Amino acid sequence: MANPRNPAAPEGDKVDTRLLESLLGYNARRTSLLAIDVFLQHMGEFGLRPVDFSVASLILHNPGITSRQLCDVLGLLPPNLVGLLKDLEQRGLIVRRPHPLDGRALGLYATDEGQTLVRAAEKKVTSLEAQIASRLSADERKTLIRLLKKVYL
Repeated sequence: MANPRNPAAPEGDKVDTRLLESLLGYNARRTSLLAIDVFLQHMGEFGLRPVDFSVASLILHNPGITSRQLCDVLGLLPPNLVGLLKDLEQRGLIVRRPHPLDGRALGLYATDEGQTLVRAAEKKVTSLEAQIASRLSADERKTLIRLLKKVYL
């Protein structure tokens, strides 16, 4: 009889995933794919992809942040950020103004509409994250986040 998860594999054939499951990258990627899938399923009403959400949230919480700072914090290449900022600006969610401390730079600011949308999106994301991590205790979740940050910061 065929295995319903893999029709080409006979029933009872167990796939050895021990090596993969011991790898940080594999586990981080599986978790990331799950989180992104949940995000995409439930965040359509905001018209924000995960990277759009991250950028818009940073702009909301850091009025006057520059493009360079966004690239540094999120690990983005400047050419990839240009179109994203243009889209957010065209949607009326952000504006560019001269930076208060550096006359050569432009600061990014959330508009009133952008503030409202991003705050609602953040509330929804917080709820979705709680669902994704529902098998973890609050302490386990904090520990996981702390440990992941030790890897990439």
